[in-house]
Amino acid sequence: MGNRTTDSTDPMDPLPTPATPAGREGLAALLARPRTAVIGLDFDGTLAPIVPDPDQARAHPDAVPALAALAPKVASVAVVTGRPAVVAVRYGGFADVPGLEHLVVLGHYGAERWDAATGTVTAPAPHPGVAAVRAELPGFLDGVGAWHGTWIEEKGRAVAVHTRRADDPQAAFEALRAPLTDLATRHGLIVEPGRLVLELRPPGMDKGVALLDHVRATDAESVLYAGDDLGDLSAYAAVGKLRSDGIPGLLVCSGSTEVTELAERADIVVDGPAGVVALLRGLAAQLE
Repeated sequence: MGNRTTDSTDPMDPLPTPATPAGREGLAALLARPRTAVIGLDFDGTLAPIVPDPDQARAHPDAVPALAALAPKVASVAVVTGRPAVVAVRYGGFADVPGLEHLVVLGHYGAERWDAATGTVTAPAPHPGVAAVRAELPGFLDGVGAWHGTWIEEKGRAVAVHTRRADDPQAAFEALRAPLTDLATRHGLIVEPGRLVLELRPPGMDKGVALLDHVRATDAESVLYAGDDLGDLSAYAAVGKLRSDGIPGLLVCSGSTEVTELAERADIVVDGPAGVVALLRGLAAQLE
């Protein structure tokens, strides 16, 4: 791929060179005009290591200090996640942190917004299909012969089926994808596949829509987006759209052997959340 990987052990956290001309233009624009730049970040797998139990996920211990050093120097830092906004805030440790006044959390793919400056969440009414699926899902999984170890995660405005603990996680994921898509469709929802998880959620919002809306609302002149999973492909596409509109962008992949599509499209590949943190620290140092 030609992408360089950050060395999170280097105390100077040097910035890697993007592998593509578009990526190099995006990084140069961000460094030249940081006050008009948006930094977009996925949460799970990007700021927080992937863990078997999503309820145990927490941001990398150096993530908040890195964000607090960088956020005052840019227009906005946006954490874009499928989690409820308040959950991402709690697991990330983002509340009441000096320096994070420019941080927002766009939860449920942008359906919810938490602002660090006010500590408040704004959100529309939930989609009725989510409650219907939530009630039907346990019996539905029994009916399709759900694999041992498969389990349901309640996400408020969405519901997810995880296969990471199944006897054969990938086989369970593939076997459940079609029937869960049928269930979601009956209730006006869609299925968002991820790393051994299938999320049933309302249509019309994804990370790409959320990122585009935020960049445009901020009048940003450059954007960086870092992600690790299939759900981040829409945000990558959004950066591509912004580039075509004349707004430089930089695509970062928080490296994963489970998802290669992002690495193949990224301008920079880093070594998981530790590498993302090193990149954020490097940016903050460059902008001193």
